Amino acid sequence: MDAPLSPGLYIVATPIGNLGDMTLRGAEILRGVAAIACEDTRVTGKLLHHLGIKARMIRYDDHASDTQRDGILALAAQQPVALVSDAGTPLVSDPGFKLVREAKACGITVTSLPGASAAIVALTVSGLPSDRFLFAGFLPNKAKARLELLTELAQVPATLVFYETAPRLIAALRAIEDSLPGREVAVARELTKKFEECRTGTPAELSDHYVAHPPRGEIVLVIAPPLPPSADNFDLDGLLRAALQHSKASQAAAEVARMTGLDRKALYTRALQLK
Repeated sequence: MDAPLSPGLYIVATPIGNLGDMTLRGAEILRGVAAIACEDTRVTGKLLHHLGIKARMIRYDDHASDTQRDGILALAAQQPVALVSDAGTPLVSDPGFKLVREAKACGITVTSLPGASAAIVALTVSGLPSDRFLFAGFLPNKAKARLELLTELAQVPATLVFYETAPRLIAALRAIEDSLPGREVAVARELTKKFEECRTGTPAELSDHYVAHPPRGEIVLVIAPPLPPSADNFDLDGLLRAALQHSKASQAAAEVARMTGLDRKALYTRALQLK
């Protein structure tokens, strides 16, 4: 590095798998800072060893106390400090929001370096529309909350991107099948690694595949956007019958209306006929 770094907080993206994806600028910043705030010193230590960097590491994760955060801020006010996560871009479903917010409130310069992000890699390799997308982090763990979130996002006119874990993948795919029927889905896993995979299909097809072939590794779910509202795009009777199994006609109509964007009153009339 030609000149010493100015004091401040430097947000540095790290590889999501392939260590060769570390940017030259990111490596130079890590070499020049007084300390590196990281989720897990063991994980970051392996990256630093790969890069031939010896640096002071400070543990900082979602469980960090106000005192720990204040200590990092005090240091960043006087010297350059880097913030990294275990993989990818900090703050994107990773710790750092409170630290960055407080740094800005204290007048500390914040600099963000672009780099790897699993959400972007999955979106670009999925083959699904990428002109407009919504990243929604991890799906909720509990079934009811998961269905409620997917139903809430059903009519967002954009590709949906979620992070998921391998043990919860089947439950997530079945929830997508229930709440977003007919959508094409991509399951991207082990991105940038030797066994990288991006498989597309219906939620049911993907669920069957991964029941037979249990997945490993970190997973990104990419869900195609809804089709323009039209009765021709949906098996309305099928959707209404499914909803009527656990709801009254009015509730079933409201549920299908949220899923399809179609008129609730017309759906209610049809639900009564089916019932």
